[in-house]
Amino acid sequence: MRHLASSPVNPMLTLYAHPFSSYSQKALTALYENGIAFQWKMLESPDCEAWRELTAMWPVQRFPVLVDEGRVIPEASCIIEYLHLRHRGPVPLIPDDPDEALDVRTMDRFFDNYISTPQQKIVFDAIRVPQDRDPYGVAEARTMLEQAYAWLDEVMRGREWAAGDRFSLADCGAGPFLFYADWTHRIDARFANVHAYRARLLERPAFARAVDEARPYRSFFPLGAPDRD
Repeated sequence: MRHLASSPVNPMLTLYAHPFSSYSQKALTALYENGIAFQWKMLESPDCEAWRELTAMWPVQRFPVLVDEGRVIPEASCIIEYLHLRHRGPVPLIPDDPDEALDVRTMDRFFDNYISTPQQKIVFDAIRVPQDRDPYGVAEARTMLEQAYAWLDEVMRGREWAAGDRFSLADCGAGPFLFYADWTHRIDARFANVHAYRARLLERPAFARAVDEARPYRSFFPLGAPDRD
């Protein structure tokens, strides 16, 4: 499958990803934000050719993975950092100022560790057979999400984007992570700043495109995708 864009496919860049994957959406948002053309290797199943190629390059078998002229870059944050260094577009997703860049990376780690990780804990637990489920771990994950929502609500008071007034690496992850987190452990109405931020992310064309591309796969969501968003 090839990425459909107005610009020609960049023969150097290949992304191994799946459109319903939150971390794939994180990388896709960065690519779309800067109009970077690439070849998309769809990871449809562990039996497909793209998955075999991924396994040969990256035995950990986690995605997305970007390949640029033979160089393999795993991990969505690292992919975005690499794009900033080697394929920089008109929207700088990492500030040149080191202090501002640290703020962006700090928020990126927050969304990865305190929104995405507990959200995925709940989802993965739902996939397990009943005797292997971890109710204590799920309860801990829900507590972490509540704490993270509360902290983020204060941080986003007066901010447009995660690290200030400019869309960045941190927002590329915040989009899919808050999107699925609200499906998994509903963001309470009292966190109005988080809801407003999530709505702004969904209106951002780059992330909105990633959401639209994932719509055909919503039946994959093990907790049942809500009839919204």
